[in-house]
Amino acid sequence: MDPKPIKIGLIAELTGPLSFMGIANANLTTMLVDDINAKGGLLGRPVELVIEDGETIDGVAKAKAAKLVDVDKVDVVIGGIYSSTRLAIKSEAVTRGRTLYIYTEQYEGQENDPLIFCTGPVPAQQVEPLIPWLMKTTGAKKFYLPSADYIWPHLLNEAASRLVRANGGEIVGEEYFPLDTVDFRRTVQQIMASGTEVVFNTIVPPGLTPFLEELHKAGFGKRGGRIVCTYFDENFFNLVPAEQIEGLYSCLDYYQELDEPFGRALLRRYGERFPGGATLTAGSGCTGHYRAVKMWEAAVKEAGSVERDAVIQALDHARISEGPGGPAEMAPGQHHVRMNMYIAQAHGGRFRVVKNLGPIDPNERMLTDEFQLTNVG
Repeated sequence: MDPKPIKIGLIAELTGPLSFMGIANANLTTMLVDDINAKGGLLGRPVELVIEDGETIDGVAKAKAAKLVDVDKVDVVIGGIYSSTRLAIKSEAVTRGRTLYIYTEQYEGQENDPLIFCTGPVPAQQVEPLIPWLMKTTGAKKFYLPSADYIWPHLLNEAASRLVRANGGEIVGEEYFPLDTVDFRRTVQQIMASGTEVVFNTIVPPGLTPFLEELHKAGFGKRGGRIVCTYFDENFFNLVPAEQIEGLYSCLDYYQELDEPFGRALLRRYGERFPGGATLTAGSGCTGHYRAVKMWEAAVKEAGSVERDAVIQALDHARISEGPGGPAEMAPGQHHVRMNMYIAQAHGGRFRVVKNLGPIDPNERMLTDEFQLTNVG
């Protein structure tokens, strides 16, 4: 093998409020890179994974992105969970460093840069199918939107509000809280007093646990109220008592209970290598990391090079025939992934898939050829 390694830079939240997600993302990426090297590497070269802890702090992630580009000189940067973290990484890796960046988390959509690819679900794949289905299935009309105050909740709520109103419902409340908020008593009182039928939640850790506890204490679920949290996955069952989220609806690209052989085998192999709390799930971004690494690997092989523009050209139509949740492919020109989506409901501390939505297009803006050619730099 050529001794000069191909380098992947990973920014993972190994510490801070999202560490239970970031550790899982780092674990899976490590396993995938080990798989590549066990088969002889890539283009006859070893692949080196450089992991940096973003600490769930945007300023730290920004500094780590600069280090990956300037010091480690990585060929691609992967990772980040919060949308604000994506923008922090983008500022150093992409805007200044002109390096390929793959963002792996479900998010609000609308990222539109020729050097960025996104491998998690967007509103067209989550709220657009979920809300009409929920309203038709349950008859619910009144929605309340308690939210963390950053980019993703604002834009996801815009999509959710549009869909609720288009289907004859109403938004009875919409609030935004700093990420460190832990007292939600007043909001829960308003939810209970307003006749809210559905809480569409975009509060995130560390506020998520106290919010759900307060909502449960108030009797929201007992009176027939429903909680929707699109990012909620199996990892969160370790944070919240099962009775507090009984009946919660989520919409993701993978659930551990799916009866598909590839996902089951991958989950089993991951669990054997990394036993413990940080498990392979979709909400954490693990599935987005899987698609990122495998599609990038395919693109490098097709390009026969790690030269950035050649890899971008190949990545634009990359596809994988199998993965957790099923096959997936880049929607050409969109830099986002067409993937299978599922609606699931929490029962007794586990998720049960209640609707297989099949493959859904991201419906993101097309990057024109002219834009790609003139803005890559």
